[in-house]
Amino acid sequence: MQNRTIGIIATVVTALACGCASLFSCIWGFLIARGTPIDVTSNGTTTPQTFPPAIGFSLLCASLVLILIPVAVGFFTLRKKPGSAEVNIPS
Repeated sequence: MQNRTIGIIATVVTALACGCASLFSCIWGFLIARGTPIDVTSNGTTTPQTFPPAIGFSLLCASLVLILIPVAVGFFTLRKKPGSAEVNIPS
């Protein structure tokens, strides 16, 4: 495999993995930061609870980081390196 193919595969895999996690944490972070009560079931008893908004804001920040990871992977694996210009030497 070429380095470019490996870079594309790495970008797609990180985009799928981090994309799903960031979507999940963004939705829950938004709900928790708004103060939406969440039903918690323990031993068959369901009670609505609210979580501190700091947890919601932390999840929103984490989702931002998870969105930036595939961008960084794509940039660093697919960019052309300045010193790697191909030179054709006639034989």
